[in-house]
Amino acid sequence: MAAGPGGLEQALDNGLVDKVGFTGSTEVGRAISELCGRHLQSPCLELGGKNPLVVMADADLDLAVEGALFSGFGSAGQRCTSLGTVFVQREVHDEFLARFVAAVENAVIGDPMRDVLYGPLIDTRYAERFERLLERMFKPHHRSYGSDSMGQITNITPRKGFVGDAERGVYMHPTILDNVTAQDEVYRTETFGPLVGVGSFDTFDEAVELANGHGYGLSAAIYTTNPSNAFRFRERCRAGMVSVNNSTSGAEAHLPFGGNGLSGNGSRQSGVWVLDQFTRWQSMNWDYAGKLQKAQMDMVELPQADLAFRLED
Repeated sequence: MAAGPGGLEQALDNGLVDKVGFTGSTEVGRAISELCGRHLQSPCLELGGKNPLVVMADADLDLAVEGALFSGFGSAGQRCTSLGTVFVQREVHDEFLARFVAAVENAVIGDPMRDVLYGPLIDTRYAERFERLLERMFKPHHRSYGSDSMGQITNITPRKGFVGDAERGVYMHPTILDNVTAQDEVYRTETFGPLVGVGSFDTFDEAVELANGHGYGLSAAIYTTNPSNAFRFRERCRAGMVSVNNSTSGAEAHLPFGGNGLSGNGSRQSGVWVLDQFTRWQSMNWDYAGKLQKAQMDMVELPQADLAFRLED
C-alpha cells in the first residue's frame, strides 16, 4: 500500500466498493484492514493458519495418523486449514512418529489425475519460497523424515513410488520435522507446502499452550478417547474451528468458517453467517397517524397507571 494508491484504495476513495472480502496472507490482511478502517469499513478477512493437531496418550493412533497425513499433505499443504504441527503426548510420541513416517513414506505422490495423496505446487515461485523456508527453518535439533530428499522432486532427486512425469510439474518431497518447539520459526510460520512439524508435550495444559502460542486461530484438532479432554480443549483453544478425532481440514459446510487472531478478524464465511457479513441491516418506520409521533423518551404526557387493575386468578 505504501508504494502508491492501488486499485482497491482508489475504489474505496471513490465510493465504488460497499464491502471488502479477502482470502490470503495475514500480512496482506493487515494492510487491507488498515485501508478499510479509513473508510469505516469492516472487511471480511479469512487469513492464514498454523493449525495444530493434538494427540493425547489415549488416542486411537491409527486414526490420528490418518488425520495428520490428510490434513498435513493433502493438496501438498496448500490449504489455509492444512496441518502445521502435531503435538503428541510424550509417552506415545515415538509410536505415533513411527506410524506417521511409515504412512508418509508409503504415500503415492504425483500426477493429480491419478489416485495420489497430493500433486504439484501451484507455481514455481511457491516452490522456491518453500525451499527457502526449509533451508532457513531446519535446525540442528530437528530430525527429518518422510523421504530421502528435501525440496523438489526431479529426475535427479526422485521419490520412490512417484507416479507420472516429475518434470511436468513442480512437485515437492513430503517432509516431517520432529522435535519442533515453541521457540522454532517453523512453529509459528505458515509454510504452505508439504511440511509437517512434530512436537511433544507432557501435560494437557502444555498442549493447549502450544496449540495457541503462535497467535493463529483458524483450525485445530484433538485426538482423544476421553470426552473430558475434548471439552476442555474446545473451551480453551482459540481456533475458530475445532475438530475432535478429525483432521484440521475437516471443516463442515453447515458450520461457520473462519478464524481468530492472526487467522482473521472474527468474520465467518459459509452458511447463514456469510449472509450477515455481506448484507446490511435496515429498519423503516412508516407512520399513518397524520401527525408527528415522538419517540418514547420525548413523550410530553405520561399515561396514567390504573392502580385498581388486578389480574384475575
